[in-house]
Amino acid sequence: MKKLIFGITGLTLGGAERVLVDIANKLSQNYEVTIFTIYSKGILEKQLLPQVKVKSIFKKEYNELTKLQKKVIIPLKILLQKNKIYKKFIKKQYDIEVAFLEGPITRIFSCKGKTKKIAWIHNDITQVFGQGLKAKIKKKIDKNIYNKYNKLIFVSNDNLKKFENQYGSQIAVPKQVIYNYIDAERVKLKSEEEIEKLETNSFVTVARLVPQKAIDRFIKVHAELIKEGYNHEVYVIGEGPEKPRLEELIKKLNVEKTFKLLGKKENPYPYIKQADYFCLFSKFEGYGMVIEEAKILEKNILITNTAAVEAIQDYKKAKVFENTHEGIKKGIKGILTKNEEVERKTKTYDNKNIISEIIKVFED
Repeated sequence: MKKLIFGITGLTLGGAERVLVDIANKLSQNYEVTIFTIYSKGILEKQLLPQVKVKSIFKKEYNELTKLQKKVIIPLKILLQKNKIYKKFIKKQYDIEVAFLEGPITRIFSCKGKTKKIAWIHNDITQVFGQGLKAKIKKKIDKNIYNKYNKLIFVSNDNLKKFENQYGSQIAVPKQVIYNYIDAERVKLKSEEEIEKLETNSFVTVARLVPQKAIDRFIKVHAELIKEGYNHEVYVIGEGPEKPRLEELIKKLNVEKTFKLLGKKENPYPYIKQADYFCLFSKFEGYGMVIEEAKILEKNILITNTAAVEAIQDYKKAKVFENTHEGIKKGIKGILTKNEEVERKTKTYDNKNIISEIIKVFED
């Protein structure tokens, strides 16, 4: 039986993290599967089957670390000691090594070894590191990093296109698009859990509280609509470094009763199921795995015009808003006044071919 190792920053509540848990559990029927993380104690670790192993560099959860450790000490340690980390945790132990997320994991797994190396790209590579000097340095470093892999997997055609626009012919590695795999039956089963009843005209989003997800923009749009008499409630599931700033903004705009940060929820699916609308108003996206989960639950979906549009191209129960403050406001106003109903035709989520595609990549 072949041995696989997947690398990810940590098994916290995130889209790529949930996809990896489902993939690891499914593949553990045919392979010996290990997940390597930088930080341990991720809440999703408990959802792994017993046969899936986990090994971590640090024995602490990300939130248990100090700001200095998060921002300086650990990134520097990984940068300077990536070869040492690779040798200790990974080298010569596995048949296939998969870096499942951009950034430090991809750099660690690129270290010299004789096994098959695969990198998974989940985001718009032109946006994920920002636009400053630091971002330019990272992009230059990663050009050499990605050339050390045997294959690059992208979760959307848009991500692949952006990657090729960024690097062109500088990265001569075979590339392929494989959409995110989700255990649909697990999502449906968990959505049956009982929760408090949500209000009418309820909007639910599931997102890490980081600038990319533009929750601050959503708060401002919501506050303006409430002031204009368009009553609705927003529920945000997720944690992240932006939380204190967002809480302050909610308080400043006096929408504490109608815009609610629910924090992390190991099971977000009952909230998605009960909501009138699932929304994802990010500045940029990779593919938006949580959109697939909303599709499984046959929800009305509202998104901004990002790469996530690819996730709803076969799903008619959705609307795309212009990716601006005014675009989102206009879109929500149209929904609330029933001037722009979400269409009701839908296509059932189908993941039967995704695992087959992944196995084919590993076996070729």
